[in-house]
Amino acid sequence: MTTRRRFLQLSGAALAAASMPQLASAQQWPTRPIRAIVPFSAGSTTDVVGRIVLETLSAAIGQPIVVENRGGAGGTIGSALVAKAEPDGYTILIHAAAHSAAPAAYPNVPYHAGRDFSGVVLFGVVPNVTVISPAKGIKTLKELVEAARKGSMTFASAGIGSATHWAAERLRLSAGFNAVHVPFKGGPEALIDVATGRVDFMCTGITSGLPFIRGGRLIPLAVSTPKRSSILPDVPTTIEAGYPDSDYTFWNGMLVPAKTPRALVNRLHAETLKVLQQPSVIEKL
Repeated sequence: MTTRRRFLQLSGAALAAASMPQLASAQQWPTRPIRAIVPFSAGSTTDVVGRIVLETLSAAIGQPIVVENRGGAGGTIGSALVAKAEPDGYTILIHAAAHSAAPAAYPNVPYHAGRDFSGVVLFGVVPNVTVISPAKGIKTLKELVEAARKGSMTFASAGIGSATHWAAERLRLSAGFNAVHVPFKGGPEALIDVATGRVDFMCTGITSGLPFIRGGRLIPLAVSTPKRSSILPDVPTTIEAGYPDSDYTFWNGMLVPAKTPRALVNRLHAETLKVLQQPSVIEKL
C-alpha cells in the first residue's frame, strides 16, 4: 500500500470518527427547551410567521420553543444576541430580509450578517402592501404620490433598516417624491399610528397589515409584488399603478450561530421543512 493511499484512508477514518459525536448529538437533540429570538415586536410579520412555524415545530420535536421578542435597531439587537450565543442548536434566530440589509443602515453592528450565521431554512416570501388611513381621503397610490409631490408626507416603518423601511424607500424613489421617515420599534406600533392618521402611510408586510385592512382601519393602495396577491386580488400592484422598479418582497426564515455543528443544522432543517409542508401550516401562512 502506498503512503498516499494509506494517508487518505487514515484521513477518511479520522473524519468519520470526528463526525460521529456530532451525528449522535444531532440524533439526541433536543433534550431541553429552545430559545427563539425574533428581532422585531410581537405582532410583526416576522413574529406572526415565526410563531406559526415554531408552534408546530415544538410539537414535532417534543420540546418547548420559547419566543423572545428583542426588537429595535432594524433587527440588529436580536441578531447580535444570536451571533454571540452558544452554537449548540438551542438558540435560533427568526429573521427577515432586513438581516442582510440592516447593516447598511447600522455599519457598526457587532456581527457579520454572512459569516456569523448559518441559514437553516426559508419559510417563504412575504409581499408588502402600501396602506393609509381612510381619514386621509386618499383612495389610490396615484393620489398618494400626487399628494406627496405637492406637500409634506410622512411614512412609518418598523425601524431604520427594516424591510418596511426599504420597501417605502424603493416606492418613493420609483415614484419620485419626498417623504419624512418615521421609524418605530416594530411594525405593530407603526401600523397603529398610521391607522390613527398620525403618520401618513406605510409599506407593511401583508401578514401584519391584513387585520387592519379587514377591520376597515386601513385602506390598501397597492401591493408590491410583480403580480396581484391572491389575498388581496382587487388591489393593484405598484407596477400596475405606473411605477416600475417599485416591487419589493421580503423573506422570512431561520438562522443559527455560524459554528453550530452541520449535523444539527441539517436536523433542524429537516424537521422545519416537514412542518412547512403540513397543510395546516401552509393555510395559516
